[in-house]
Amino acid sequence: MTNDLKSANLLAKIKKEFNKMSKGQKKIAEFILEHYDKATFMTASVLGENVGVSEATVVRFAMHLGFSGYPQLQKALQDIVRNKLTTLQRVDITNNLIKDNDILRSVMNLDITKIRATLDSIDRTEFNRAVEAISNAENIYVLGTRSSFALSQFMCFYLNYMFKNVRNVNSNSSSGIFDQIFKISENDVFIAIGFPRYSTVTIKAARFAKDKHATTIAITDMAISPLSEGADITLIARSDVISFVDSLVAPLSLINSLIIALAVKNKDDIPGTLRELEQIWREYEVYQFKNE
Repeated sequence: MTNDLKSANLLAKIKKEFNKMSKGQKKIAEFILEHYDKATFMTASVLGENVGVSEATVVRFAMHLGFSGYPQLQKALQDIVRNKLTTLQRVDITNNLIKDNDILRSVMNLDITKIRATLDSIDRTEFNRAVEAISNAENIYVLGTRSSFALSQFMCFYLNYMFKNVRNVNSNSSSGIFDQIFKISENDVFIAIGFPRYSTVTIKAARFAKDKHATTIAITDMAISPLSEGADITLIARSDVISFVDSLVAPLSLINSLIIALAVKNKDDIPGTLRELEQIWREYEVYQFKNE
């Protein structure tokens, strides 16, 4: 068995292999089967400490299941629980991860890790395709619900500086969303932003846009995300669960990169717009300007 062991089969595999395992490996298996929602975010050493075995035994356990090492087993576990954790379970995981450590340093280091992982794994071809599709779209629809709504607002705020056809889909009600996008066509782009726990409203809206032959762009956390299914372009940003608060640092950085790439591509059209806006801002005192 290789590293592409399907996450959905992992728990069944552990049960099947249980009788073939050593005493120490059985302790790990029992802990994972009972507490996989917690085990998934533990390092090999922390997991070993919790069940009373060495870190080396945890690594051998992963290899016994067909993985090349513990990180691959951990990722398979994370894929299982990514969309199943309740808010209370997330709080419990946070307590186990951070405990009495320096919270500021711990959280920011985890966010830095997510940005690096996103940069290392992002598909540049898909990124460039997204830039082209957005630049050439007749209309640009952006939808993010719940915590992802902040990302859609940020994206639309800056897209509006470059394009006249940006529509930030209001997500107050599912029926209202379809009222806003029912005219979408093959000449348009629909950008769906969503991370665990995935919003069914966003998923359904993305499918509707796809059925209307619009170019669909999914900004999500993994290739097997429900938003990725059927999307023309998928941009993946890491958003691992570390608390009841969704970590959106890497997705925001990805969206920021998209905005900058679009600004560079459309650089000839932007200065005039910004000069006009500056004049409006000054005239209507939108910002506090220094005395000249």
